[in-house]
Formats: sequence, structure tokens, C-alpha cells
Amino acid sequence: MKVILLKDVKGQGKKDQIINVSDGYANNYLIKNGLAVAETKKSKEVLDIQLQKRKDEEDALVRNMQEIANKLKDKNISFKVKTGAMDKVFGAISTKQISDELKKMGYNIDKKCIKPQFPIDTLGTHKVPVELHKKVKFDLNIVLKK
Repeated sequence: MKVILLKDVKGQGKKDQIINVSDGYANNYLIKNGLAVAETKKSKEVLDIQLQKRKDEEDALVRNMQEIANKLKDKNISFKVKTGAMDKVFGAISTKQISDELKKMGYNIDKKCIKPQFPIDTLGTHKVPVELHKKVKFDLNIVLKK
């Protein structure tokens, strides 16, 4: 019997996959527990519509994130920091501080999306990678000033 999985089933398949299983397993376990539905012409149409809708939403999200990335790519975000002898910065700029500064500028970017490779603890300009989406990555310019 062919079924469409509604959830991931260990050892069988992932959500939205069409798999072939025995009638008893399908009726007594998968369908009964809401893990799958029988594959019919109607259920296949519903699945296709859902997959297309998800793909369209994903494409819209990627376009939106790409617009944000294009706007921020050329901007510099400046931080005034305290320095000691020989211009040594006290502490470092955190991802939370960068995220808060972006929020002040009107961009709601989570601190987990900001992924510095090294601590931002010296004066000057630093390129910090930002990953808004798996498909949308760019470098943000962070400037530390006295």
C-alpha cells in the first residue's frame, strides 16, 4: 500500500515522502497514529499544492533576505570603544551588540545569524560574516573607533 508520510518516521522516510509499506503496517500504525495518509489522487493533489506553497514561501523569504543583505552589504556599523595603552581595546564587540545596533537601524537580525570568525577586539574595520538564510550570506563591515 502506498502512503504519504505526514511526519518523519524512523526507518521509513521523511515528511511528504510517498512510500510503499504493507497494508497492515499502514492501516494499523501509520494511518491510525496520524503519521501518514493513504495515497489517492486527491491526497497526491493536496501534497503537490502544499509543496508548491512551501516552495513559494521559501522563495519569497529568500528574496526578502537578499534585499536586506544588499542594503547592509555596503554599510559600516561603528562602535566607540575605550582603549588602553597602545590602543588596546578593553573587551570585545559581541554579536548581541551588533544585533542591537542593527535593530536601531531598523533591521531585525538575530545575533545567531552573525558569525564572527575572530573576536572583534582591535581598532579598525572588521568584516563579519552574516548568514540570514542558507542561501543568503554576506559580510558586514564593523568599525571600531576610539
